[in-house]
Amino acid sequence: MSIIAQDMREVDQVIARRLDSRVPLIGKVSRYIIAAGGKRLRPALLLLTCGALGYRGEQRFNLAAVVEFIHTATLLHDDVVDDSALRRGNATANEMFGNPASVLVGDFLYSRAFQMMVDARDMRVMQVLADATNVIAEGEVLQLMNMHNAALDEAGYLEVIRSKTAKLFEASARVGAILAGSSPEMEEACADYGQALGTAFQVIDDVLDYTGAADVMGKNLGDDLREGKTTLPLIAAMQRGTSSQKDLIREAIETGGLSMLDQVVDIVKTTGALDVARLAATQEAQRAIVAARQLPPGPHTECLIQLAAQLLERQY
Repeated sequence: MSIIAQDMREVDQVIARRLDSRVPLIGKVSRYIIAAGGKRLRPALLLLTCGALGYRGEQRFNLAAVVEFIHTATLLHDDVVDDSALRRGNATANEMFGNPASVLVGDFLYSRAFQMMVDARDMRVMQVLADATNVIAEGEVLQLMNMHNAALDEAGYLEVIRSKTAKLFEASARVGAILAGSSPEMEEACADYGQALGTAFQVIDDVLDYTGAADVMGKNLGDDLREGKTTLPLIAAMQRGTSSQKDLIREAIETGGLSMLDQVVDIVKTTGALDVARLAATQEAQRAIVAARQLPPGPHTECLIQLAAQLLERQY
């Protein structure tokens, strides 16, 4: 996304500056997880929306950093909850620094994000980001409640990911529209784009858990199964498989049994469950494209459209 490359460098400078703390461990852990990479999709989404709608103010850099801090805080907490040891091909922060440090630095990033929100001096922006942060927390708890629940259906799955993942995408795009002083209709189009993009992103992520290699994925193949997460490929496989196949997947989800991973992967592939999940992601990506086409035509809007289209080609 070369069109926002300079903007992203400005955001990186804000991130580096606002990670400063009188407590050395905070900066060490924060910089470790932020330096680990990632696609910076949420800040990019905010910047692209601002660009499409003609906003050029400095607050776009500050608030893009805010959404990245919120996202990073959720990663720190997620990896503790999930007992993950690998993310993006690197050891997780909790693996490097321990669970207590990861949880507390995550708290620091949340609170720093809220300090930075105040700088915008815009109650509407604060409301959107505060509400999003709260919904994300609800999504995390909802996912926790559904761990090892093989009865979770597609509607329940979508409720979790639209809260846990898509909500920050939605908020990022909506904040861009608010900064630009857009009409309520344009703001909703941006929010719809963000929610659809975030949903498609997570569905593809769940597909990749069963198709990617660990060194490409940057996570352990089958992590979701070990954690007892009932994702769309598993739901579709249980719907399409034989009675014995359904029973095996149910047992794997309920026990977190990786001894059955090869069999589960084989069932997911042979039943066409991955095609079902990819179709769901395609429909969400198309919904994002329809929403993006309501924005003023231009290179930033075109980039938003391309971002949704290319999401379906993700390999990691």
